[in-house]
Amino acid sequence: MYNFTHDIGTIVHFGKGQIEKLPGAVKQYANKVLLTYGGGSIKKNGIYDAVVKGFKENGIEWVELSGIDPNPRVTSVREGQKICKEQGIEAIVAVGGGSTLDCSKAIACAAFYDGDPWDLWTGKAPIQKALPLLTVLTLSATGSEMDTGGVITNLETNDKLGAGAPILRPKVSILDPTYTYSVSKYQTAAGTADIISHVLEVYFSRVTDAYLQDRFCEALLKTAIHYGRIAMDEPENYEARANLMWTSSLAINDMIANGKACAWSVHPMEHELSAFFDITHGVGLAILTPAWMEHILSDATVDKFVEYAKNVFDIPVEGRDKFEVAKEAIAATKKVFTDMDIPTRLSEVGIKEDALETMANKLNIPDAYVPLTSKDVLEIYKACF
Repeated sequence: MYNFTHDIGTIVHFGKGQIEKLPGAVKQYANKVLLTYGGGSIKKNGIYDAVVKGFKENGIEWVELSGIDPNPRVTSVREGQKICKEQGIEAIVAVGGGSTLDCSKAIACAAFYDGDPWDLWTGKAPIQKALPLLTVLTLSATGSEMDTGGVITNLETNDKLGAGAPILRPKVSILDPTYTYSVSKYQTAAGTADIISHVLEVYFSRVTDAYLQDRFCEALLKTAIHYGRIAMDEPENYEARANLMWTSSLAINDMIANGKACAWSVHPMEHELSAFFDITHGVGLAILTPAWMEHILSDATVDKFVEYAKNVFDIPVEGRDKFEVAKEAIAATKKVFTDMDIPTRLSEVGIKEDALETMANKLNIPDAYVPLTSKDVLEIYKACF
């Protein structure tokens, strides 16, 4: 197990009615905030009213930035940067899913940068300072409510890049599972696929002695698999929504990655898909994951797949051929996604075959669980087409 430092600086208020804690939390950092959100659904389901009511009753000034897109754009970051500088913003309150939260993280550090915010995401400039960020989560998926990073898309360059720094971890996050009741079946499925992928990226690691972390991973996978479809069919099932929400946070807040993290595989491949074609992130992950598993299955990895089969899917393994068990686990993984009505082919979500090579050529992941060259990535893309 690798050395690590564990420091979670996010205070989480979890459960029904916890929005009442938001004004007091904001007042610890600011009297004037930037309120960020997406397409306006928070105004239909009452979350917006609850937030601004708390602001008004506690003397908190706010300026709004709405219209943040799925696969958040650097154009929104630039707009937020301008507002923060011109309006004297002291903190950011992000209300929404991972896209809004990721965009708000980028704005938080861009507020202290005089150049183009895209520089911070390409590594041209370091992330050194950031406004305090508080979040109100409305979608269980990315785990941005407790992690240090975010992903931003630049449509001008067809790039979707992740970046981060410890100072971008939210100070406070409000996690009320009832705020996810209005999430559609499609987005619930995509969010669940994202959660599962986050865990798998850590579970399949070159580190072989992180027994505890692997057992955590398996528990999170079983929870997401169990409750994903239930939440789709029973959107106001509090048990399902609550378990998915907490699983989403634990999947990517460093707990399972400490001591065994390595470069991710499926996420970088999907980022190219959504950078070029703006598809739903979780759907792309679900399409790619089984094909990636089949591609990396070998004598060197089969034992991990057998462990996965036994501990996640309860597949019998004693006395059986390892590769047979592994392929059954891969099939079970694919079935998880098809059972949630997620497409299985890239062609179904608008990906063009003539773009596969261009996207693959942008990737080379030598430090992944199994190193991936551009040729490997292209083979995986083609297997999904």
